[in-house]
Amino acid sequence: MSTTIFEVKEHVAYIKLNRPNSMNALNPEIRYALSQHLDEVENNKDIWLAVISGEGDKAFCAGMDLKHRALLANATDEQITEWDRLHENTVPLNQRWEFPKPVIAKVNGFALGGGLELALACDIIVASENSEFGLPEPRRGLIAGGVGVHRLPRQIGLKPAMGYLLTGRHMSASRAFELGLVNEVVSAEKLDEVVEEWVKDILLCSPMAVRATKQAAMRGLDTSLSQAFSNSYEYETARAESEDAIEGPIAFAEKRKPRWKGFD
Repeated sequence: MSTTIFEVKEHVAYIKLNRPNSMNALNPEIRYALSQHLDEVENNKDIWLAVISGEGDKAFCAGMDLKHRALLANATDEQITEWDRLHENTVPLNQRWEFPKPVIAKVNGFALGGGLELALACDIIVASENSEFGLPEPRRGLIAGGVGVHRLPRQIGLKPAMGYLLTGRHMSASRAFELGLVNEVVSAEKLDEVVEEWVKDILLCSPMAVRATKQAAMRGLDTSLSQAFSNSYEYETARAESEDAIEGPIAFAEKRKPRWKGFD
């Protein structure tokens, strides 16, 4: 069985982690497959955004596959060589510092450890009411080294983040929403519908403008407000010179939907 499911529909890439019996835990195979899909999203001009989810109703992703770590002790040389090859050719989303297109995390169930780190690297998180979030690594003698120890304080504030980082506690979906970690919490039955509403709203926008907006916003976080405003951004330059920059105002004046050309 494939560790992931990937399909593209109307400019949207849908990526589903497909190890439900392991709560979609991250082993070398699923990490590699996810990396390949992200490459496709980044490089395919017909893809304007992506949605990441997990198969089943128990977990978005339970993080690192600790059972795989246990397998290493008895692995053959061939297995170790293959896992090393996959690792060397894997770039996770949480280490793609300037991923250019919007990514929505559709969370149903547990998002723990590396699963939460994956969601933290997304731009929007929509969660079902039964979802739980956490970085329990210290309870396993580990740390949230997939950028979780850095992203969580930046996204929910230092004191709340340290409360979860230093205890390994889980937070409910409602608490995650209160802290600003999650954009919307809905019933599991409405999760697909609500995520599609987010998708449709993004698709109403020019993909050139969305890409430029994301780059400027994310880069600007690394500098002062005045410097962020003064900086030049290559995606904004591309947007300003694009057909979309002309089409948007014309469509508004003509009271019709814009026909976006998208990426060159």
